[in-house]
Amino acid sequence: MREISFDRITQTVRDLCIQANCQLPEDVRCAIRAAQETEVSPVGQSILGDLVENYTFAGERNLPICQDTGMAVVFCDLGQEAHITGGLLSDAVNQGVSRGYTEGYLRCSVVADPLRRVNTGDNTPAVLHLRLVEGDKLTITVAPKGFGSENMASLTMLKPSVTQEQVEDNIVEAVSRAGSNPCPPIVVGVGLGGDFELSAILAKRALLRPLDEENPDPYYAQMERRILDKINRLGIGPQGLGGRTTALKVSILAHPTHIAGLPCAVNINCHVTRHATAVL
Repeated sequence: MREISFDRITQTVRDLCIQANCQLPEDVRCAIRAAQETEVSPVGQSILGDLVENYTFAGERNLPICQDTGMAVVFCDLGQEAHITGGLLSDAVNQGVSRGYTEGYLRCSVVADPLRRVNTGDNTPAVLHLRLVEGDKLTITVAPKGFGSENMASLTMLKPSVTQEQVEDNIVEAVSRAGSNPCPPIVVGVGLGGDFELSAILAKRALLRPLDEENPDPYYAQMERRILDKINRLGIGPQGLGGRTTALKVSILAHPTHIAGLPCAVNINCHVTRHATAVL
């Protein structure tokens, strides 16, 4: 049984919070640069250029890419042969988030109660998704989620009799309703199957797939390309000011489901599709 200390987890989460908020992943950078070259709208092209300048400036000076440094969403894949010493995993994660946001001078946006709205002051608690896996390692991914895009999420319990085209149209309609609110160009995560809550988690986890990787299932890879084309023909464009670059990527995660249902969750990320990962 391999031991992983509480303090090591806390320090790692702290560092990942700062890294994720200040350093845009290379696959997202490349996608924005590529979109700038193909965008036909002069306004859209100019906006994409501003985004390149913004993430370059942030990375060079270790400053937040966006003023909304998000609610900390933390994915932990814990090997069943690993043992955490010194405290609870959830406490270690929350201490790491607290340190990352306060020591990194990141905006703290979490309120302790959804109705009484008093800020916790350190962006805790995080949203923690824990999955037990093989091995003796702990993989931690911090994916800060801004709420301009999170507020545009959609979850529909479709009838199992719907066609594939209707499923695709449901996803495109969710993006169309979102319009400029999630700060396009966006990345679209889709969760299909499971049940009500699992489809939502799948949609959020789908946003972690690198933009330069295709779906390993050719059926869904083709579906992603079709949906992306439909979205980019909506004409919303960068920051909602018109153009063909409304989305950079559509990513689908599917899961077995009940014979009587077809949950379809859509979770949208803005152009600041942030996440950072470490393996302990």
